[in-house]
Formats: sequence, structure tokens, C-alpha cells
Amino acid sequence: MDNSIALAFSMPIALGLACLGCGLGLGMAVSSAMEAIGRQPDASTKIMINMATGCAFIEAIAIYVFVFAFIYGK
Repeated sequence: MDNSIALAFSMPIALGLACLGCGLGLGMAVSSAMEAIGRQPDASTKIMINMATGCAFIEAIAIYVFVFAFIYGK
């Protein structure tokens, strides 16, 4: 099997798994942040800043996967 054929079969699976993981991670992060704000409304600003930072890192993983797919998925 040629490298390009193996890459053509594995790239969609890798993209799907990466996006699934990022989606689950974002959902859990936002859910936990909303629960924390519900318990401690006075700390909502600090919680939201930390949640936004974490969400940016999680989204960066998905962007890296898409860039990898565009570069190597020729």
C-alpha cells in the first residue's frame, strides 16, 4: 500500500476523532464553568476568563489538525 493511499484512508478518521475530542472537551469545560458560576456567582469573571483560555487551547488543537490535513492531505 502506498503512503498516499494510507494517508487518504487515515486522514478522515483522524480528523473526525480530533474534532470529536475537541467538541467533548469544550462541552465539558463550558458545563463545568456554568456549574461553578451557579455555585459561586461572585467569582464569575475569574471563571469565565479561565474557561475562555481553556476553550482557546482546545480549539487550537482542532485548528492544528485541520492545518495538518490541508498540508499533508494532497
